[in-house]
Amino acid sequence: MNASQTDFEYLILGAGPAGLQLGYYFERAGRDYQIIEAGDAPGQFFNTYPRHRTLISINKVYTGTQDPELRLRHDWNSLLTDDHSLLFKEFSKEYFPPAAALLDYLSEFASRFRLNVRYATRVTSVERIDANGQTGFRLRDTQGNVLTCRRLIVASGVSKPYLPDIPGIELSENYQDVSVDPLDFVDQRVLIIGKGNSAFETADNLIPTAAVLHLVSPYPIDFAWKTHFVGDLRAVNNNILDTYQLKSQNAILDAETLGIRKRSDGTFDVMFKYQHAEGEIEELHYDRVLCCTGFRFDQSIFAESAKPELTIYDKFPNLTCEWESTNQPGMFFVGTLMQMRDYKKTTSGFIHGFRYNVQAFSRLLAEKFHQSPWPSSDHAFDSEELASKLLSRVNGSSALWQQQSFLGDVIVVQADRTVRYFEGMPVAYLQKHVVDNDQRCFVLTLEFGSSVGDEDPFKVNRIRRDNVAKAASSTFLHPAIREYEFGAKVSEHHIIEDLEAVWKEPEHIQPLVRYLEQRIHSTDNRVAWE
Repeated sequence: MNASQTDFEYLILGAGPAGLQLGYYFERAGRDYQIIEAGDAPGQFFNTYPRHRTLISINKVYTGTQDPELRLRHDWNSLLTDDHSLLFKEFSKEYFPPAAALLDYLSEFASRFRLNVRYATRVTSVERIDANGQTGFRLRDTQGNVLTCRRLIVASGVSKPYLPDIPGIELSENYQDVSVDPLDFVDQRVLIIGKGNSAFETADNLIPTAAVLHLVSPYPIDFAWKTHFVGDLRAVNNNILDTYQLKSQNAILDAETLGIRKRSDGTFDVMFKYQHAEGEIEELHYDRVLCCTGFRFDQSIFAESAKPELTIYDKFPNLTCEWESTNQPGMFFVGTLMQMRDYKKTTSGFIHGFRYNVQAFSRLLAEKFHQSPWPSSDHAFDSEELASKLLSRVNGSSALWQQQSFLGDVIVVQADRTVRYFEGMPVAYLQKHVVDNDQRCFVLTLEFGSSVGDEDPFKVNRIRRDNVAKAASSTFLHPAIREYEFGAKVSEHHIIEDLEAVWKEPEHIQPLVRYLEQRIHSTDNRVAWE
């Protein structure tokens, strides 16, 4: 790249994991791009967060397999490369690794793949350009430099603390700057507002020293092991639950916080309305009030002409199925901001999920703007061949595994009695561009079954492995294939769950072959070549 260049086809705002991942694909494809980073190295968010410096993204080095794709199912920190030539395990062997290791990894990634990153460039404004036949965006930095682009890709993450609308919330100490030294809380009564991982991470640190710990939010705890959403409360952070249930001074409150009032002695009175005590209102007294309620997207640098529409309590930009702003054409979002499309449903908010979204996004852009079709392979419309292909994907793909129900493979039936197989498409995207275009197709996903009410996930009555007739009732992650024609679903097949998620037995293969054979020769729908 020319060092003096100021106009680009693509500008990527942020050199975190998502910005670097997209930069890798852009560099490989020879795109005209530059990554802009405020800090002097990649991943500056992780210089501060998590505050207690241990990641909850797992790093399972010893998996019992040497298959690099399968290993990625249990490596939540590595970015994608064509040859798996740089993996996070080279930087840490810890199951829950230190944040510093991720910073080292990201720096090496940017350097080894010679990504075009412009460091120490803090953007102060983003404006839309729409004049004299030119469209795009103009960015200005603190030094007065101006950069322009036709397409802006925001990879800045969620960097602004989210403060709930509670009278007196400004009196609380925020997660971003509260002390992490437990000795600063000796014998104190501490209220933590929030019940996410940042709140429980903070509480876990204070159990030995604080006299009393209360965690509060209006809603019960969502456990990751129950919801299958890795952003919900993780077991590694929930030690305080024992101290609550075993009557050791601490408590978890399901209550609305009505207000915080500071006393003359510097302590606090906090008013609550309980959710499960007949609406009881009670005032409790604390020495410290901590706010650990997460983060939101910061749109302060965007001028009115370029301000993206927000959604979900104004935490995230509102996005189309192509991760484009709903009101700012040409402005796209990658990384944790992608989770707006599957909020609290799958893993788009985390590296091990959005790395596959970014891969799909790079293919989407290549097809949309660079006349480069989405990669595909052609196959005979044959039940044995298609079953083999489908099973190889569910047994080997990390993308479908991590992004269950969100990314899928699609088999498009051609007029010449062949099929074209596309891997790793966002389901909403393929719905718009394939299903809604009346093409006959089959869509493969991995998905969890629906649990019944508040059933204990550790006491589920599972289906016998040979009871394939009930495969659709599988509770755990399992493959599902759905057939569409003329925009409507016409058939569906589930492969029964397997304890080790290996679908290679007769009970997996034979029903799939029979299903495909029946659908290939079906006469209850009009196929494309007839």
